[in-house]
Amino acid sequence: MQWYEIRGGHRLDGTVSVHGAKNSVLPILCATLLNSGVSVIHNCPRLSDVEASVAILRHLGCQVDWEGDTVCVDATVVQRSDVPEHLMREMRSSVIFLGAILARTGEAVVSMPGGCELGPRPIDLHLAALERLGAEVAVQGGNLLCRGGRSLRGTEISLSLPSVGATENALLCACGAEGTTILQNAAREPEIVDLVRFLRSLGADIRGEGTSTLRIEGNHPLHSGEHTVIGDRIVAATYLSAAASAGGEVYLTGVDPEQLTTVTALLRDAGAEVRREPGAVWMRCEGLPHSVGPVRTSPYPGFPTDAQPVLMAALCRSRGTTMIVETMFENRYRHVDELRRMGADILVVNRVALITGVERLHGAPVEAHDLRGGGALAVAALGAEGVTQLSGLHHIRRGYASLPEDLRALGAEIRWRQGETTEGA
Repeated sequence: MQWYEIRGGHRLDGTVSVHGAKNSVLPILCATLLNSGVSVIHNCPRLSDVEASVAILRHLGCQVDWEGDTVCVDATVVQRSDVPEHLMREMRSSVIFLGAILARTGEAVVSMPGGCELGPRPIDLHLAALERLGAEVAVQGGNLLCRGGRSLRGTEISLSLPSVGATENALLCACGAEGTTILQNAAREPEIVDLVRFLRSLGADIRGEGTSTLRIEGNHPLHSGEHTVIGDRIVAATYLSAAASAGGEVYLTGVDPEQLTTVTALLRDAGAEVRREPGAVWMRCEGLPHSVGPVRTSPYPGFPTDAQPVLMAALCRSRGTTMIVETMFENRYRHVDELRRMGADILVVNRVALITGVERLHGAPVEAHDLRGGGALAVAALGAEGVTQLSGLHHIRRGYASLPEDLRALGAEIRWRQGETTEGA
């Protein structure tokens, strides 16, 4: 068994460079399939989800070389159109390979995806968008079978909700369709903007990124290209929340502060000093944070659901009570029971959580049940007294490439351990 041993009570001070965004690089890797040439991607983090994407690309016939934080994908030859179950189950977002494979080969066979269990995340929006583009979709033996051949045609697609994954699948498939596609109610997340900019570097004709309407001129010949992935705003939110939990002064580089405004606004309301600079954000937090007004997760530019767990952890030792309403995923509170093991006072009723601040948290053996919940437990442990043993590291490694190293650079006492955890350490 592996775990992080975190000794709380150490003020965080220092500078950390935020690595590339997981939620950008995954669809960008899928998009390399559209280019029958070489794609060079910089600022690519070493995450287990990224490694799973690379394994899928290699299975399909691509040559992938990874050196440092740069990945080169040669998709000149794509030999297959299927993704086996063991690769699909590695990550939930693997379903976005569907649109890219379909656009490149005219057919795709993939199993139902795996990943964090955050409750039902139906892919009906993805499939409906592909069908609007002319694909034939069937489910057989737990596999999705999509066929389009040369019948993919641009059309108007209106999503019933601004799903990030459905936007990505529709966008990637539309690049290989004949004619113009207008995608209405598209997701506006910075990661979608980053994907469009990568596709444009390959020669794609796409307009409207950052708005709810995307216009894609399909079947443009694409060429080799180069792109640098944006910084991970959720990793940045985690480190800012850690400083709010433990106290201290941190300076994060490699991230766009404009993408963090809803997070930094709440941390400012909680008593932190925040200063935004081009490509960086500085924050200082002295003493216990204050409770903040009701927090409601929503699609970008609203408060991100991925930042909800880490903010909750930072507020466990706040003065007063904060209400959080989770609108995106019904099982987004799986970290709450583990926070209670550390002494947190949290009441959950359906999708509403009430966090009443306590004076002290204490270290305890806890387990991450999903990616962002793991980040939340690390945040709470940094502000707790004593030692926390945080297991479930395979979840954490899906989205944090260097969590212990980065936190140590800020002055935290965190070590990787292997063996058996001990209750009451």
